[in-house]
Amino acid sequence: MTPTFCSPKQRGARAAASQAGAALLTAMLTVALVASLAASSLWQQWRSVEVEAAERARVQSLWLLTGALDWARLILREDARSGGADHLAEPWAVPLEEARLSTFLAADKKNDPDDEANASQTFLSGLITDLQSRLNVTNLVESGGKVSEPSLKAFAKLFELLGLPPGELQVLVENLKLALDTRPDNAAAQLAPLMPQRIEQLVWLGLSPTSLAVLRPYITLLPVRTPVNLNTASATVLSASIASLEMGQAQRLVNTRQANHFKTLADVSAQLGQTAVPLDESQHSVNSRFFEVQGRLRLDQAVVEEHSVVQRDGLEVKTLWRDRGAQAP
Repeated sequence: MTPTFCSPKQRGARAAASQAGAALLTAMLTVALVASLAASSLWQQWRSVEVEAAERARVQSLWLLTGALDWARLILREDARSGGADHLAEPWAVPLEEARLSTFLAADKKNDPDDEANASQTFLSGLITDLQSRLNVTNLVESGGKVSEPSLKAFAKLFELLGLPPGELQVLVENLKLALDTRPDNAAAQLAPLMPQRIEQLVWLGLSPTSLAVLRPYITLLPVRTPVNLNTASATVLSASIASLEMGQAQRLVNTRQANHFKTLADVSAQLGQTAVPLDESQHSVNSRFFEVQGRLRLDQAVVEEHSVVQRDGLEVKTLWRDRGAQAP
């Protein structure tokens, strides 16, 4: 082939075009780099704002739910001050339906307008439940590791009413005895299950998740032995805790107390009649010491729920534990 020769002018034009292309490419790369850095900086700034907003919402939710718990404790303290039996017609037993936080702050004339605007977007609801309206798992084993026969019969009847396998109750009792046996000379201590602190942890003692879900509305797990409050217990718990009481009689007892709550165990015995087994003060009562406080806060797009257990001794109402978790709105 015959080689092609370019004049100096053509070579200069090609060099200029090549330089222009390189400059354009460099400019495009610079713009892309600047855009990437700007986008990254904007994302970092947005993320920081979101993290700060989430942290602020978390702290606000914490303080608001703490205030709600203190309010519930105050209600229970004032109820104790008035004395008498605990029943479902008292102020503590009335659920708080979802309401704007600004409703509770309306009486305060010193509120900041910005705070009032935020409060109008915050919703609070709650409920106080008598935990002695349920059968206490702790009652199954007495001090010294002896199984409580009255409590075992009550739980056996509850399992029968709910259609649950009685074998699970036997496993529960045996494992509960092992978990409560903390003697240094206990040879089986290393194999014993941990003592549950929450209802959902009873699966450690042999209850299946299915059985626990069925039992959950009717049982509780408290640090000490407690009697069942006959003013607040459901018909199922009443029937289980009173050996001679059938479900129909238990439901009539619930209907009767709605009109007039029981002031003493003698009132309950009079309602049951002469055929009923005498009530035992260690198993039955018309007063309560343990309550569960449930609070739910909806703030913007976040929903936070808190469950607390409180113990009331006289005018002292102390918190035993608190659990908190966020949920999808």
